[in-house]
Amino acid sequence: MSYQVLARKWRPRKFAELVGQEHVVRALTNALDTGRMHHAYLFTGTRGVGKTTIARIFAKSLNCERGESADPCGECAVCTAVDEGRFVDLLEIDAASNTGVDDVREVIENAQYAPSRGRFKVYLVDEVHMLSKPAFNALLKTLEEPPPHVKFLLATTDPQKLPVTVLSRCLKFNLKRLLPEQIAGQMRHILGAENIAYEDAAIEELARGADGSLRDGLSLLDQAIAYGGGALHADDVRTMLGSVARGQVLGVLDALADGDGTRLLAECAQIASYSPDFGGVLDDLAGVLHRLQLIQLIPGYRLDDDSDGEALHALAARIAPEDVQLYYQIAIGGRRDLALAPDARTGFEMALLRMLAFRPGDGTSRPAAERVAPAPRPAPPPAHSAAPAAAPAPAYRAAAPVAAPAPAVREPAPAVPPRRDANGLPNWESLIEQAGLRGPFGVLAQNAVLRERDGNTLVLALQPAHMGMAVEPMLSQMEERISGALGERIKLRFVDIDKSAAAATPAARATQARDAAQAAAEQSIADDPFVQSMKRDFGARVVPQSVKPFGS
Repeated sequence: MSYQVLARKWRPRKFAELVGQEHVVRALTNALDTGRMHHAYLFTGTRGVGKTTIARIFAKSLNCERGESADPCGECAVCTAVDEGRFVDLLEIDAASNTGVDDVREVIENAQYAPSRGRFKVYLVDEVHMLSKPAFNALLKTLEEPPPHVKFLLATTDPQKLPVTVLSRCLKFNLKRLLPEQIAGQMRHILGAENIAYEDAAIEELARGADGSLRDGLSLLDQAIAYGGGALHADDVRTMLGSVARGQVLGVLDALADGDGTRLLAECAQIASYSPDFGGVLDDLAGVLHRLQLIQLIPGYRLDDDSDGEALHALAARIAPEDVQLYYQIAIGGRRDLALAPDARTGFEMALLRMLAFRPGDGTSRPAAERVAPAPRPAPPPAHSAAPAAAPAPAYRAAAPVAAPAPAVREPAPAVPPRRDANGLPNWESLIEQAGLRGPFGVLAQNAVLRERDGNTLVLALQPAHMGMAVEPMLSQMEERISGALGERIKLRFVDIDKSAAAATPAARATQARDAAQAAAEQSIADDPFVQSMKRDFGARVVPQSVKPFGS
């Protein structure tokens, strides 16, 4: 007997055997049990999550010789024929290879005839979004007024490409990507039934590699069984997938927590010795950082497994929550930029070195239990002003270079503290400059007005159009920069701006200044005697928009 791959051998034949699509199963089961069935169903979702499988089970439920039911017998001639792909009243069309109007016209012409064996003639159109526009138009009329004995089951991975006229005539079900735990559970069930030995760590690696698709996961499982000679070992699976052990990712984070660049490069070299997919390693690193943040910020959060629980809790206590956020952003950014690096290993190492570089200036990792403000610089000479002086700004510097003695660091000259208005609040425009708020931070700050101070909270009135920018992680990073400029820990709170205050934002004042400068420049040209004589004697004119103020 020829070998049958696991994805086909273990394809669900009943709704009860489906994994992870309970919301679809419940709706279809109720429709079949009550007889309230739509004439056209659309199943959407990524590859390998059960779209065509559900359609075939639905076809069996409609035509089972023992009656319409959400639980077809699976034994009668109709059910057997559907499972074997030879039921004459189930017409499967691959729209990826049959895109033309002629293919659809043949379907439409046959739809008017009664089914040959079953109660319903079922049309299963896979990857329906691949149909051409004329083919959609030809299908539309039949979808709108189908014969009572016809059911259309459409499946697609890209529903955005479907015309709205088709979408409006279908009952749509969005199938979910499966969770790694769901895929791992099904793999364990299959391996137990197949009497194949396995290690749990191997199953976890395969479930993550499946990327939400059970079919892809079972294909990887087949490959891993062949690679391991009939058994599943974690090391074999990692070698096959180009992944690394969770402990090696934890070793990277441990070196970062200690600020040990030499050990960090040693961890990189050890990982590289496995010739891994470095993008996958950065994904694993981001996943561990996500778990660390949950431990730090969610009271009572418990890990699903205890294999690495002790190590994760120890790291969560050593790395500050804001550093976890920063490392996560660098990890996913480095994942995106790998294609631009000279080679994948260089891109991976630079992502880790970037994490090492953005550390507090004292060379030690901040504990998670407290957010320690950096040591202040020496206070600058007192300003010649009656207004109270601001607290000095903190100093940050990069971590020491790797594998080399730290050179003497020359402290920069003390920063000039932000000016303060007469009411004691910091001068907002001066504070923006002092905190280095540029780019997106600058846009947010330039469209706000410092309204009041409530304890350690600065209340900013913000233009409504920019309120959507005042979210994490931008808000916390902006707080860090302003706290550094003021030399004290502060929080920011944004409120809607009053119409009367809208003109007082730095952006509005800058616009007013530009408009005034432009008007003055244009008036200066208009008043110039030479320009006036050219207009008078030669009919000259000033080209609109050609006059610009000096320095613009």
